Amino acid sequence: MKKIAIYGKGGIGKSTTVSNISAAMVAAGLTVMQIGCDPKADSTRNLTGGKNIPTVLDIIRENGDAELEDIVMESSTGVLCVEAGGPVPGVGCAGRGIITAFEKLEELDAYDIYKPDVVLYDVLGDVVCGGFAMPIRGGYADEVCIVTSGEMMSLYAATNISYAVKSFGKRGYASLRGLILNGKNIEGEKELVDKTAVEIETSVIYRLPRHAIVQQAEAQGKTVVEAFPNSDMASYYKELAKLLLEGGESL
Repeated sequence: MKKIAIYGKGGIGKSTTVSNISAAMVAAGLTVMQIGCDPKADSTRNLTGGKNIPTVLDIIRENGDAELEDIVMESSTGVLCVEAGGPVPGVGCAGRGIITAFEKLEELDAYDIYKPDVVLYDVLGDVVCGGFAMPIRGGYADEVCIVTSGEMMSLYAATNISYAVKSFGKRGYASLRGLILNGKNIEGEKELVDKTAVEIETSVIYRLPRHAIVQQAEAQGKTVVEAFPNSDMASYYKELAKLLLEGGESL
């Protein structure tokens, strides 16, 4: 089982990227579980027809507990979707939702029952507090990728995330695989991201171009891989998915 945590600043297109990677991996014949680790619980929307699925915290709040079928939803493309969720607004810690979700999945033997080839954690990267750092420090992920653009705050977040990963990496936890550029077509973007990669001593794994077809697919509540499987953009996501599967722990 290969476990990859994908971080990035909110609004950078991280969830769109992760969902398309998930769909591409399933299209290649793999069993994939995508776990959304954002209180907004919208990581898997493009896999579930544009609708939010029940979150682990919502189910536990309503029922006092949760069964596996309550919190793991299979998308039309075959991706196993989980949303950690968050606390009631203004009450509690958002990162706690991630910890609770991870503990509940383990308690219910989710990984033994579904036997995913790949687990993708979609993690908000504006802050790297205890809860949001769980995939790194808890031994859940093998490696971390960071989605960024050339925008200053996106690169700032990427730098902070890289420091956190390297700090935990010294203790034998997840390692930093590199950056994924999700293009915004700003001036000098490639050079800005390349410069940041050098500064944080990592590489740029892949460069996704900005394309209107991504928004067209999202308007349908779908990934590009599902809505436009023969498009150039779908081929880019499939190539990125293949790159992420190469090296590291064998499937």
